[in-house]
Amino acid sequence: MRYVVGYTENDRGQDALELATSLALTQSAGIDLVTVLDWPQDGSSAPGGRRAQEALDRAKDSVPDGVEVTTRVRLADSFAQGLLEAADDVDAGLIVIGASSNGLLRRFTVGSVANAVLHSSKVPVALAPRGYRHRATFTRMTCAVGDRPGAEGAIDVAIESAARRGLPLRLVSLVALDVQESSDSGEAINQAHQHAHSVLARAVGQLPDGHETSIIVAHGRTIEQAIDGIEWDPGELVIVGSSRLAQHRQIFLGATANKMLRALPVPMVVVPRDWVRTPR
Repeated sequence: MRYVVGYTENDRGQDALELATSLALTQSAGIDLVTVLDWPQDGSSAPGGRRAQEALDRAKDSVPDGVEVTTRVRLADSFAQGLLEAADDVDAGLIVIGASSNGLLRRFTVGSVANAVLHSSKVPVALAPRGYRHRATFTRMTCAVGDRPGAEGAIDVAIESAARRGLPLRLVSLVALDVQESSDSGEAINQAHQHAHSVLARAVGQLPDGHETSIIVAHGRTIEQAIDGIEWDPGELVIVGSSRLAQHRQIFLGATANKMLRALPVPMVVVPRDWVRTPR
């Protein structure tokens, strides 16, 4: 398994490297550190190529022993395009990027690169919140469960990932009461509990005997408020699915996932619609 990491020598690049390192330590995967430079208009060599490679080498030296790291400076029309091409070249299982440089500490603000990757990637994309500094194996896998098309793919990925990594699996159902009529709030929460328990039963049936699983139904006036009421481990990783509007095996963030992204204090992996790992 290879993870392609979009790296620049700034806080955003460091966030992505920290997340990729945690993922690699948990998964025993390799890291491909990639910096993308613009194509020169005159056909000459790209300016800044040597400095970019030196920055990649410094980043590589900071990764703990035991994690295989390769570095690459690519030329492309955009940073996002370069990352997508790099992921295709190595048949990557994941693209890892940092949040935008703006925003609150340990919160997400999706910049132009992340937005472009999220709308074009055919493999899962891992997003590191600003200021992420958890360089250790993960301690728990959490999956946001919903009843719309596309949710089942993310649940399958979460179950398989938790089993492979030996991590506890937590299922989270979020209910925003501001979109419900007051008379329907109780019914919405009840339906969320029923659905979450059905997903839990499915997960238990697919996981090894004794594997730790749990569910939580969180509600608030908004999705953001519901998320703020949940306890998050420093070593948590959240998996969400793509919108039903996404094309086959591509990512498109729906309204709920976008709201989650703005509120989560931990990394999030977005899974393409109908995604199935098919190694070459």
